[in-house]
Amino acid sequence: MADGATDEVIRVAGLGKSYVTAAGPFPALKGVDLTIRRGEYVAVMGPSGSGKSTFMNLLGCLDTPTMGDYFLVGRNVAHLPADELARLRNRTIGFVFQGFNLLPRMSLEDNVALPLVYAHVEREPRRERARAMLSKVGLEGYALSLPARISGGQQQRVAIARALINSPSLILADEPTGNLDSHTSEEIMALFRELNDEGITVVLVTHEHDIADHAKRQVRFLDGLIVRDEPTPRREAAPC
Repeated sequence: MADGATDEVIRVAGLGKSYVTAAGPFPALKGVDLTIRRGEYVAVMGPSGSGKSTFMNLLGCLDTPTMGDYFLVGRNVAHLPADELARLRNRTIGFVFQGFNLLPRMSLEDNVALPLVYAHVEREPRRERARAMLSKVGLEGYALSLPARISGGQQQRVAIARALINSPSLILADEPTGNLDSHTSEEIMALFRELNDEGITVVLVTHEHDIADHAKRQVRFLDGLIVRDEPTPRREAAPC
């Protein structure tokens, strides 16, 4: 099924992942069922070892399951060949990581445009698109700067611009505020909310409850299973 023919961006059924260890197979994920529809904003939570990071790696097509099915925008990608999986990942998913993952010797413009290089887009259209994305995240005028010359919050905005460059169906964010102070974290989360309000599906991993509260839905993992899946309680407005 082609992208756009379904409102299910993510559907996993019986999804599991085991790793080989010296003590034998270790089931990090034990048969998970979950659907995330277009335009949702979901926080994935859980303690260390709960399976949430394994789950996000599978969602991002960075790893393959040992059992079950994963439908990404209607296509079962659980067992696609690596090259086909990489092409689908590049055009469908935008990644935002805790560590920004910017290349220090490349300008911000070139960092943002990097996914378009892999998509074989010509240089001038790449530059135009990258500058537009930098403007979208409030960094117009910074295109020729290097990552070391801007703040951590600005670097994360560059990472978000890079994630948006291919107009993805899905943004996956792994602890996107982990290296930021509380004020900057709020600014980044406000940007994610704006993107979600525009219709982009956002799934983020976080261990911080105040960050998870920005999402509209919270999914909690424990021991390789989903133990909670519910809408985020709305905060009461402070009295005047």
